Amino acid sequence: MSPGPHSALLVPGLATGIGSLPHLDPEAAVRVSLAETPRLPFAPQLPNRSPREGMIAEWVVALPEVEVADDGSLSIDPSRLGEAPMPILNPDSHSGLLAFFEALRVAPEAPKRIKLQVTGPLTLGIALGAAGLPSDVAFRRAGEVSRAWVQHLEALVTARFPATGLLLFIDEPALVRWRRDDEPIGRDEAIDLLSGTLAAAHCMTGVHVCSDGDARLAHASGPDVLGITASDSALEDADVLMRHLEADGWIAWGAVPTDRPIGDSTEGPWRRLVGLWCELTRRGCDPVRVRTHGLVTPSCGLAGHGDAQAAHALQIASEMANRIGDQAVAARLTVGA
Repeated sequence: MSPGPHSALLVPGLATGIGSLPHLDPEAAVRVSLAETPRLPFAPQLPNRSPREGMIAEWVVALPEVEVADDGSLSIDPSRLGEAPMPILNPDSHSGLLAFFEALRVAPEAPKRIKLQVTGPLTLGIALGAAGLPSDVAFRRAGEVSRAWVQHLEALVTARFPATGLLLFIDEPALVRWRRDDEPIGRDEAIDLLSGTLAAAHCMTGVHVCSDGDARLAHASGPDVLGITASDSALEDADVLMRHLEADGWIAWGAVPTDRPIGDSTEGPWRRLVGLWCELTRRGCDPVRVRTHGLVTPSCGLAGHGDAQAAHALQIASEMANRIGDQAVAARLTVGA
């Protein structure tokens, strides 16, 4: 974790998206991101528009030995394994990201901060192994391509939008395998791979832990922001969350459910989040840091929802974030900050 140089990037009361949106039109997806999460807009991934923009295909396309078919499936040419990854944005695989950059380019004022997302080496390594690469080669190449994308995207943002801060998330849905003792590689090796990807960035970084994924492994890799689902399962990691907050880390609370109806108001998700905070406080977490070092997101991507439902989920996240901002101000006044 390296929050020092980046500590001013995040402030209480921010909401953002996890990555995927259901839209077929990239410009429409970007408009939703900018409208519903204006203080920390995110580049949408659009797997419904094309399987080539799925969370695996979008990034492994940079590996010379990988060919991505129209249906998103992968084939391997072993003769090209020695070649370096070539991260280049293309309209087939990165329509949402390209549309996002274009919208920022023509905006009257550059946003203070944005969020981008890259699929991590653990998830990519499993996919490359399933496509036919030996396990050791699959995870080595997954680490190489994840690091290449991290460096490429950070360089693009720095060159094109020098006044805009970047929060770069590594998405690791495969962390559920380690939580369930079904890991394809050892824990120490997994931590090294993930931490190496985070270390390739000079910006603020995060790891998204999907559902019941292994938050302990994610924390050990050293992100500035730990993205978790705001559910009772988080209580099992209360000690990890306490240490993360005490080290000046942030938590992205996945407080808007994506696996069930959301409802029309913030009240249900808000009550669940506050209840979780109270229990975490009883287990040792600093109540002020819980409120002042938090973002709000949907629990996972929104590609499985309708366009209007996805926009509504982001709106709920932003309304909850506004409440967090208000509570953070109150908490700081209480302690005399």
